[in-house]
Amino acid sequence: MGIAVMDIIEKRKSVRTYETTPIGEEVHASIMDYLHQEENLLGPFGGRARMEWIWAKSGGEDGKGIKLGAYGIIQNPQAYLVGVVRNDQTALLEFGYIFHKLILYATGLGLGTCWIGGTFNRNSFARELELAPGEIIPCITPLGYAREKQRLLDTTMRYIVKADQKKPWRELYFDSGFERLLAPESAGRLAAPLEMVRLGPSASNKQPWRIVLSADRRQAHFYLQHTPNYSGNKLGFEMQRIDLGIAACNFELACREMDIPGGWIVNDPQLGVIDGYTEYMLSYKLS
Repeated sequence: MGIAVMDIIEKRKSVRTYETTPIGEEVHASIMDYLHQEENLLGPFGGRARMEWIWAKSGGEDGKGIKLGAYGIIQNPQAYLVGVVRNDQTALLEFGYIFHKLILYATGLGLGTCWIGGTFNRNSFARELELAPGEIIPCITPLGYAREKQRLLDTTMRYIVKADQKKPWRELYFDSGFERLLAPESAGRLAAPLEMVRLGPSASNKQPWRIVLSADRRQAHFYLQHTPNYSGNKLGFEMQRIDLGIAACNFELACREMDIPGGWIVNDPQLGVIDGYTEYMLSYKLS
């Protein structure tokens, strides 16, 4: 990426207002090259997702800003990255991982992005693509160069989704089991990867990940704490499983950057859970 990935994770913000400047040919070519490399489209367990580039039409509805339902208005997008995956639980987690890695790559190239998974016109994007039976478009991101002067709407939307209000460590991370909170100074070399997870985006900023570090600090167990009656799940798929993929992506990329070798496994440590809404998902095991 050129820029340190943890710097990208820390600095990235959702961009809803773009300059009218077209995306440069080199940047477009770089992303298309990224999309043609098979390893970039694989999740932590080898599942695959499809990522498509769609140019925004000049003028017309796109040029003025597509209305995305209650979520807000995207102004002057130059293009979109559209994710396609089959609708099953593991595939959705892997989709979050793959799509977020792509978004971070685009951010590293100087492009603005914005995760959109709630209300957007899926039919208009589906018409541009050929969906196989069982495939869905869970999320898209507009692309373009962020307008220097942020619109009031951008600031308002950040306030509505509480994008700048991240949960503290004591609500997210645990030591050996759910009975004991994990302090940053007790996390050892995994403190930075855990902080990158904390800073990651999630639907409605719910941050539904909970992570338990094993006593020997050799494993990080990732859990999904489902938000009861979460409106995002009325779309026909579980949006919050995508959030766990985002968390896994940030954690792994930070570990790689810090030369902490390891890999993903599914091996429920049977720690018990906080409540009936908490579900074990996957673990990162240090080599």
